[in-house]
Amino acid sequence: MLLRVLVLAYGVAGYALFLATFVYAIGFVGGFLTPTRLDGPREGSLLAAVAIDVGLLAVFAVQHSGMARPAFKRWLTRYVPEAAERATYCVLSCAALLLMFALWRPLGGVVWDTDGAARVAVYAAFSAGWLIVLWTTFLIDHFDLFGLRQVVLFARGRPYPPARFVTPGPYRWVRHPLYVGWLTVFWAAPTMTAAHLLFAAGTTAYILIALVLEERDLTAAHPEYEAYRARVPMLVPRLRRARPLIETRRTEVTP
Repeated sequence: MLLRVLVLAYGVAGYALFLATFVYAIGFVGGFLTPTRLDGPREGSLLAAVAIDVGLLAVFAVQHSGMARPAFKRWLTRYVPEAAERATYCVLSCAALLLMFALWRPLGGVVWDTDGAARVAVYAAFSAGWLIVLWTTFLIDHFDLFGLRQVVLFARGRPYPPARFVTPGPYRWVRHPLYVGWLTVFWAAPTMTAAHLLFAAGTTAYILIALVLEERDLTAAHPEYEAYRARVPMLVPRLRRARPLIETRRTEVTP
């Protein structure tokens, strides 16, 4: 009983950490209110700043993709309860992001700047990107994605039924609308600085590489995914909506 309570408390704390990190990320990327920001004047050596920023992006990429692989999950659950595996993934993902937020070095310089109606439009796209990210997590089971469902079921002594494959809403137009949202957030910059460009390019490269790994895992886990992939584009929707392949549940594998 004590283990169930501890795992539940751990999962709830991990989810609270995710919410705080998500809110901070909006301010960090958008330049709102947070004490550290993506953009700003450069201090010190340009080479050192670039090396630090690239290193922070690499730490997040290795953690985020490495821990999502099935082999790593099997290894991790030898040491932590299986119900806490996803919560642990989320906690360490947040830790990698918070490390980036704390140590990020602005580079100065402006690549482009907008004003007037164009600036309003870019901010609207930035806001829409965050809404897409949050919305799509609920479409694929938000609380499962961040480990809360698993710890609640464990605390209640109920078995965890793995999520099934589903193609709700935007998943019928593109296979990865969650990442469409992230890419929109990263590139919708009213003022694009050198550091923001480095961040956007680095995260875009990471997403494209991670999607290859994620699709491999999805194909292995769901035999029907191969046919779905043949019908629905990855990130850019076709003009004509793809008809639903099957009415089953979808599992999102975080890269």
